Amino acid sequence: MTATTPHGSRMAGDGRREANAATVLRTVLDHGPVARGAVARLCGLSPAAVSRQTTDLTRLGLLRELPELAGGGGVGRPRIPVDLHVGATGGPVVGGVHLGVPGSTFALVDLRGRVLARHTHAHEGIAPDALPGELARELGGFLDAHARGRPLLGVGAAIGGRVDPAEGVVVRHDALGWRRRPLAAELAAGLGGRTVRLDNHARSIAQSEILFGRPAARRSLVHLFVGNVVDAAVGLAGVVHQGPGAAAGDVAHLPVPDSTVPCPCGRSGCLEATASNTALGRTAVRRGIVPEPDTSLVVDAAAAGDRRADRLLRERARAVGRAVALLLDVLNPDLVVVTEQASVIEPDYLEEIRGAAIDLSHVCDDPGRIVSPHAGPATLPVAAGTVLLNHLFRRPLETLEELLPAGVGG
Repeated sequence: MTATTPHGSRMAGDGRREANAATVLRTVLDHGPVARGAVARLCGLSPAAVSRQTTDLTRLGLLRELPELAGGGGVGRPRIPVDLHVGATGGPVVGGVHLGVPGSTFALVDLRGRVLARHTHAHEGIAPDALPGELARELGGFLDAHARGRPLLGVGAAIGGRVDPAEGVVVRHDALGWRRRPLAAELAAGLGGRTVRLDNHARSIAQSEILFGRPAARRSLVHLFVGNVVDAAVGLAGVVHQGPGAAAGDVAHLPVPDSTVPCPCGRSGCLEATASNTALGRTAVRRGIVPEPDTSLVVDAAAAGDRRADRLLRERARAVGRAVALLLDVLNPDLVVVTEQASVIEPDYLEEIRGAAIDLSHVCDDPGRIVSPHAGPATLPVAAGTVLLNHLFRRPLETLEELLPAGVGG
């Protein structure tokens, strides 16, 4: 079966053209601006194949030529570099929304995973059942204000809990009380039919690391997310594992060595009960550190010199580190990426995580294998945009064909 691109060309039914386009696009992501000849050497395709693909990808608006960077003074045709179509000249963008429990973050993201605009929307006073419609309205206004005529390819959405990305369904989110919520369809309907792709936020951040982060992430990584929800993701050879029913990564009840905190499941010492933002906030209020259970207030208090807040954050960091040690010993990845609010902002807390992990791990003695996400404080909005961008970089021609009816260019 073949499909027609907007310019009348035909996509090869055997998938070779799609695979070649993805290879070229990923090579330009990694090395651009780069001349076509260098693309061929780097990715192993023939110069003719690279020329065909760069022409198609340029026509579709994903790549652009940079004649101002062409080398001069030599014999023959100038080598005009190509790069992803980003920057002041425009180029396609994607929307992103990370749905947390207390609030959501909206973003506009370019093809390199860079945040061009962002906005935080608090959920206070919004019932969980009304949340998708409210967020769609607010997100639509945000995108209209910031896309400014650039082609909007669609929206990526990331959320905690168990998510089935193939169906676009939140299978289970305990904090919001959702079961089999068709969130992608609800957001798409509120956005006038635009394409929305949905995934779990731990997998989304892992995929963001693979696409835009450290090279080691493409070999193997474990990502541990510690927020109001605690979950994880595993990536091998550039692919994030989902497992049957997309249920991989449920580590909420992973036992934390030395923890005796009771868990609603009936056991004690579970990771989420010990180290989640909810647990941290409650402890901070009980100790009189902050007036309400808000992790950001605890982080701010520590930054302002409150030793009690600092001590509490270090306690959590060591608990997270003990859990990281277990993940290291079971999976022994090249990289463990930890998304935990305090350690993303302040490297001292990352060192606490590393220290506890190395002290307990039987397989890892290199603290450099334990890192914070490459995007720092922008991790969540970048990850949300990556939910859609990942599909684009894996199957650019097919993805653009799918997105065309949803209004690419408008």
